[in-house]
Amino acid sequence: MFFVFNKDKIYAYCISIITVALLFCVANGMLGYDKDMITASTQASKLLPVYKVDTKEKNVALTLNCAWNDSDITSILETLNKENCKVTFFMVGDWVKRFPESAKKIKEAGHEIASHSNTHPHVSKMTYEQNVQEIEESIKVIQDTIGATVSLYRPPYGEYNDIVIQSANDKGLIPIQWSLDTLDYTNLTGEQMWERINSKLSNGDIILMHNGTTHTADSLEMIIQKIKEKGYKIVPVSELVYHENYMIDVNGVQKLK
Repeated sequence: MFFVFNKDKIYAYCISIITVALLFCVANGMLGYDKDMITASTQASKLLPVYKVDTKEKNVALTLNCAWNDSDITSILETLNKENCKVTFFMVGDWVKRFPESAKKIKEAGHEIASHSNTHPHVSKMTYEQNVQEIEESIKVIQDTIGATVSLYRPPYGEYNDIVIQSANDKGLIPIQWSLDTLDYTNLTGEQMWERINSKLSNGDIILMHNGTTHTADSLEMIIQKIKEKGYKIVPVSELVYHENYMIDVNGVQKLK
């Protein structure tokens, strides 16, 4: 029996053998690659906002997005004052322009003011430059109108991608999402809102609410009281989050390094 070889076949066989050998080495870490490092690098490449904070303190943050009207601001502020409760208001720049007196009342009452963009667009469809402009303009409106310093940013609609988060980071703001959603904007009653968050409430949660909805104002006192009854203290987001030496895990939980 005779075997006939030619240069092309020999070359092809050699390449196949070398390729298989290299793949085997990579799979088994023989070339210095760490599979865990590769996985971690992939996960780390996705930028995330803060959904929740890892803390042993029984603290939670109550947040209200201001984007629609100001019809219930007086009632909300009265409830917060009665309950001796400070929260974070994420304001859209255009909302501040339309309702400057309400924005001033919130600031004067000692609540935290944060950015919720300038025009409430779908930021995940925008360029880096457009995102930066939205943030910069919102900060300027807030500062010029009520003199508040902004350190937090919440993207509209809860939408984000790496560009959105990087834009906020580059402007020195911490991007904030939420871990518990009351769905108050869907016209739920206060009891229904509480039913949604009651069993899930835990240390470091960030709770989402809105002004200008059907039942937020008339449900706020009950919700705050029930949160307190479970032993939690309500604080502004800036008092809940870490401002340095932290990392955000793949679930959006902010932790100290």
